[in-house]
Amino acid sequence: MFRLYSGPLSMYGAKAQIAVLEKGIEAELVMVPFAMKTLYEPKHPEVLRINPKRQVPVLIHDDLEIFDSTQIFEYLEDLCPSPALWPQEPAARARARLLELKSDEVYFPHIIRLMGLQDAPEDPAAIAARAGAAAYYADIETLLADGRPWLAGTQYTYADIAFYMAQLFGERMGAPIPGAAGRLIAWRERMDARPAVRQVAGAMGRYLLSQNRRLPAFLQALT
Repeated sequence: MFRLYSGPLSMYGAKAQIAVLEKGIEAELVMVPFAMKTLYEPKHPEVLRINPKRQVPVLIHDDLEIFDSTQIFEYLEDLCPSPALWPQEPAARARARLLELKSDEVYFPHIIRLMGLQDAPEDPAAIAARAGAAAYYADIETLLADGRPWLAGTQYTYADIAFYMAQLFGERMGAPIPGAAGRLIAWRERMDARPAVRQVAGAMGRYLLSQNRRLPAFLQALT
């Protein structure tokens, strides 16, 4: 029995949700309570019990209890190796893992900085955060210049899942992929077409609409 705790606006929870769907795993999805003013307070008791970081995602499988989206990726890959979401060759797998890490640890911190600066776009911190995101987009656009369909090459991987969800928040927070980044936009369109991505991102979009929040155009098309 799988049980996955996520949240309506959790980027990391959405990563885990998409991975579970891509693996074809039947899991009970528990969307923990969330409100725009209070966020995830009070915290869900099971999330508090399992994760000392006090946040989703949390995955329970029989007597195993784990947290962190990347750790969930690794467990799902070991448990259900098909369809493979990491490359088999060690160097290729390492490169894909690095891309997944960079999405969380290099790109997304810029977006986190923008979250409290929505009403102050000319704040120096906001300008610097948008510049950091733009530099990352340029790097990924260059990565895709060899014609690869996915970030790690010819194989769809967890790296694609991670960056798709991260850039979704980037678009919402005022750091959109530039229109000139044609290869990156085409990659996002390929991601949009995946049923697992459409299901999870579409649900997030519908939640945002229920809260009278504006959606990026690509997300509107999925709701």
